[in-house]
Amino acid sequence: MAKNGKSGSRSVTVKQATLDLLRAFGITKVFGNPGSTELPFLSDWPDDIDYVLALQEASAVGMADGYAQATRNAGFVNLHSAAGVGNALGNIYTAHRNQTPLVITAGQQARSILPLQAFLYAERASEFPRPYVKYSVEPARPEDVPAAIARAYYTAMQPPCGPTFVSIPVDDWAHACAPVEARTVSREIGPELDAMKALVAALGSAKRPALVVGPGIDRAGAVDLMVRVAEKAKASVWVSPFSARCSFPERHPQFAGFLHASPAQLSDALREHDLVVVIGAPVFTFHVEGHAAIFDGGATIFQITDDPDAAAVTSSGTSIIATMKPALNLLLELLPESKRATPKGRTLPPAPQAADPLPVEFLLHALSQAMPDDASLVEEVPSHRPAMQKFLPMRGQDSFYTMASGGLGYSLPAAVGMALGKPKQRTVCLIGDGSAMYSIQALWTAAQRKLPLTVVVINNSGYGAMRSFSQVMQVRNVPGLELPGIDFVRLAEGMGCHAVRVTKAAELGEALKRGMAFEGTNLVEVVVDSAVPVLYGQKH
Repeated sequence: MAKNGKSGSRSVTVKQATLDLLRAFGITKVFGNPGSTELPFLSDWPDDIDYVLALQEASAVGMADGYAQATRNAGFVNLHSAAGVGNALGNIYTAHRNQTPLVITAGQQARSILPLQAFLYAERASEFPRPYVKYSVEPARPEDVPAAIARAYYTAMQPPCGPTFVSIPVDDWAHACAPVEARTVSREIGPELDAMKALVAALGSAKRPALVVGPGIDRAGAVDLMVRVAEKAKASVWVSPFSARCSFPERHPQFAGFLHASPAQLSDALREHDLVVVIGAPVFTFHVEGHAAIFDGGATIFQITDDPDAAAVTSSGTSIIATMKPALNLLLELLPESKRATPKGRTLPPAPQAADPLPVEFLLHALSQAMPDDASLVEEVPSHRPAMQKFLPMRGQDSFYTMASGGLGYSLPAAVGMALGKPKQRTVCLIGDGSAMYSIQALWTAAQRKLPLTVVVINNSGYGAMRSFSQVMQVRNVPGLELPGIDFVRLAEGMGCHAVRVTKAAELGEALKRGMAFEGTNLVEVVVDSAVPVLYGQKH
């Protein structure tokens, strides 16, 4: 092998060098929606790389995101020039907040006509998706494209993971270049020993310690390690606000519950703890204003994160920068057996009663009973998340996914990508009626491929979260919150999916049972009580 990762003097096309890189990186699927500037890349497509067609660019990115999370390898996306990247930006932002590794390529007009502001060209293409990509470039020369794609992959996969972007002029693909050999780049970062010893000492002297677990633990495949640490430390375990993954089994006896995105309510929940250790999450993600008494000095705060930016913005305590597995392994090794009594976790409420109109709590409990033990849930029901956390407890590792950004239109295509990445398990997409309409076309891809996917649409005929916020903010007569007349059964059937509508509690159990056993993709629309959910307590 020659220097700089290039082998000998052998010459191949930019396209061939890129496809060979994808194979070396273990990338077997490319997600996209083709345009004219992508056709030379897509021509004579090879049999060993699966092109996954989405019917809109945001769906292509969402599918790649779900697939990348399922496989823990970068998703590869091919978008169309400026307009296609513009369509995809919402889910690019979500991938950034999800810390999902993606390599996003986009077509660009031919280099010879770029100075003429050609039709469909992207002006300053590499600036378009910033700041929500870790690396962004339009290579200066065609022969630089494969190396740019290799760098994009290594950067995307380096913790904290995230999307990267390469703009590629249409005439670059046939240009000759030297092949680029795939390299090994390590991804684990060990913690500083003295800082970990200080954390262990703090855990040893604490009377009522709390561990706050975030999505970084599940992303790293370290949930079992986290459980062992919690049990050895005899600490209460809380979930960080807006966690997009399940990093601790929610039926574990030490599981205390979910922290609120309100500064005052979060502080109330942690008031009894003298030590708070945040692992794999920011300190803290808030959604509304208020006084965060947690930072007033009553509790000592430690953080373990693989994200230096998250450590830099933390306003209190000690931050330890490390990836999750080395940090948790060292913590487990250094921790002595605690003499504290094991703390009691939360008490789950009794099963909700059936009623008509159908209470959303009854639906969520029924779904918990119907889902296979190994199913993955992809969720986008922001107005019902508090009820979901009570009545739909998740098992832990690789069981739960949602959008860390709060941006709608992610979870339906992400569920399609998840089902592609886990073809032997059932994927369940739990989604609201408003959310579903952002990326409804993703159903077509799932139906065409007969994926093991069940979509449960909670239909309350409106934007429930906005109804709740309008009450909290004491504003009235807000337009645009009602969504009457959407027929999800007909929409799903029109894209090739089997679908049913449930309007009564007595129909629900059997419909969900059939949905989970259905061979291929199906949709269950559940019409629920439109009562306004309470998301934020007014007293704070």
